[in-house]
Amino acid sequence: MKEFKFLEKNNLKKLPQSPGVYCFANKKREILYIGKASNLRKRIKSHFENPTFKEEFFLNEVEKIGYLKTDSEISALILEANLIKKYKPKFNVVWRDDKNYFFVGMTREKFPQIFITHQPQKIKNATFVGPFVDGKALKETLKILRKIFPFRSCKKIPTRPCLWYHLSYCPGPCTIKISSIEKESQTNAQRVLEILKKGEKEILKKLKKEMKEATKKLEFEEAKRLRDQIFRLERVFLHSKIFEKNLFFEKKTSLIEKLKEFFEVENLSRIEAFDISNIRGKFAVGALVGFLGENFKERFFRKFKIKFEKRVNDLSMTEEILRRRFLHSEWGIPDLILLDGGKAHLNLGKKLKKELKDFEKTKICALAKKGEKIFIEGKEKPISLKNLDKEISSFILNLNKKVHQFAISYHRKLREKSLLE
Repeated sequence: MKEFKFLEKNNLKKLPQSPGVYCFANKKREILYIGKASNLRKRIKSHFENPTFKEEFFLNEVEKIGYLKTDSEISALILEANLIKKYKPKFNVVWRDDKNYFFVGMTREKFPQIFITHQPQKIKNATFVGPFVDGKALKETLKILRKIFPFRSCKKIPTRPCLWYHLSYCPGPCTIKISSIEKESQTNAQRVLEILKKGEKEILKKLKKEMKEATKKLEFEEAKRLRDQIFRLERVFLHSKIFEKNLFFEKKTSLIEKLKEFFEVENLSRIEAFDISNIRGKFAVGALVGFLGENFKERFFRKFKIKFEKRVNDLSMTEEILRRRFLHSEWGIPDLILLDGGKAHLNLGKKLKKELKDFEKTKICALAKKGEKIFIEGKEKPISLKNLDKEISSFILNLNKKVHQFAISYHRKLREKSLLE
């Protein structure tokens, strides 16, 4: 296993802007904490610029910063797990007991099941890989690998093929019609575990060797299948984004002052953004993401399932979620509301807030994506984001992106639930 490259903590500019794993160490180079990042420099800087309550306990001890670059975010996730297991950093261990670590298990049976657990010691007749810190990234990784190496995830094999089989994400032990299913199930499950343990390089070597052997035996269909797996695996490790994208804003205090001046508001301690997600009116949902508190350190999330079937366009759905939001003044009164849409959405927001005195001082704005323009209450013409201060335009776009992702994730959850039912 590679060793960390160390820098003094005042040399953060020398850190690479690539995916990788990092560590914080004291004067004696004792490793205090290990983490992963899609952008090492940005992530490490955020620890010092916006430390959490827990991080303040050890940041004063940090003298050295160690890092290891990886080719991808998935590689960083796997390397982080191996390094935590190797070094057992003090503050990783203190903050994460057995219930907060994640392990991937493979049952020892004819058609292995792949699953995630917090407590592997309580499960018999299974092989485990871990510990992993980021459960969300781990689940995303398994989703990606499952498309390349289909595996069984159900606890009990059903009596008829399920959705995963029809999506080609499971070999289908429930069908028991093809003699190669057992071999394929074993091979795929073992490859998934091996990738999570060692990374993709060892598996790629094996796949390329198997492809050559299949070609020599004139088994061209098998060779083609292996070739496709190699190609997809290489692409996945180079391009997949599995880490949750957090919004980091440098010099938040000066940013807030800039935003106050731009939006022409006296106070700006709470901003709320809204968005809609649906497919032709089906599984329609709305989402709210709020930034609040001193320097926007706190987050406020709400999701809405659209209740009325007749609401078939974004404007009418936006009206529903805004009316429902405005009924809850106990949630707090926003200084600024950002809607996803153009002038019609701006006018809608202005109209609805007048119905409730509590929200009279809330300023409404709407982002028109196509032209990247923003409509602001009180201004006659929209403003192009290209002409704005970079910090302001980045904040607006990131906030819109955050609520958009939140809305889509809720929409997908409802859609998947419906398909499974």
